[in-house]
Amino acid sequence: MGNENEEEPEDEYLINFVTSSAISRVNLKFLIVYLPIIWLSGMITLTYWWIYQPRWHLFIDFLLLLPAHILAMLTIFTFACVIFSKLLLILVNLIHKPREGIFRAELGDNDFEFWCLRIEIKKLVLWLFNNWPLPWADVIAFKWFGTNIDLSSHLHDAWCDAEFVKFGKRVMVGQGAVVMSSMVIGKYLIIKEVVLDDHTVVGGQSTVAPGTILGEESVVGAAGSTAFNQILEPGWIYAGIPARKLKTNEHAIKRRDIIVKKKIDEEEKEEIKQEVNIDEDKKDLV
Repeated sequence: MGNENEEEPEDEYLINFVTSSAISRVNLKFLIVYLPIIWLSGMITLTYWWIYQPRWHLFIDFLLLLPAHILAMLTIFTFACVIFSKLLLILVNLIHKPREGIFRAELGDNDFEFWCLRIEIKKLVLWLFNNWPLPWADVIAFKWFGTNIDLSSHLHDAWCDAEFVKFGKRVMVGQGAVVMSSMVIGKYLIIKEVVLDDHTVVGGQSTVAPGTILGEESVVGAAGSTAFNQILEPGWIYAGIPARKLKTNEHAIKRRDIIVKKKIDEEEKEEIKQEVNIDEDKKDLV
């Protein structure tokens, strides 16, 4: 814990974490980190354009190749930002190693200021990958920054902090949900690891607070919110603010290595013959 020597009343920490997003008090001075990242990435992109630009005097060549060149330059710029952001982040983490705890959210506190700096370094890359056409591209960005996640998990237009979050297998985070391992409340910055165990689901527009542990097969219902350090028992569905047990997850009881097939009885067909008044000379037409 940060600032362990300072004694604070217990009421200072009894905060209900139901906010929809973390309140980041990032100082504008950290925006300067974008300058070298964007500049170097832009130089590499322009180098590609200078070498492989389409021949402007040939209309057909220009018309056919320009879209491909634009897509290639976007890809080069994005991955160049990833590389330079990672190098800068390694340098920052060597100066001050990230750690969990409760810290003062004020200028002059090293843990708070370096947390702000780490967020700014990652923000540009995460924004680029969140808006990338490929749905699993954001997972690559999170893995690049050290998040324990694989391609079996999915973030459907959701926001997730890029540190102190551990994913199991086949985790699904719904659209508009927010998974936070860090949060600024009042005068405190709270950083605590979040664990999403195997086959867990976070419903759309939900909020997962720092320190939350979702047990295997557990579910947070849509628009729900967990509390700080809340532990969700495996195989249960939680709902509400703060999240409370709703019912057991019936799908968690079934074995995933067995496919259940149900036979549906065939419908019985019954034909009833009825007399129809038709002229004798027209019966052969029926």
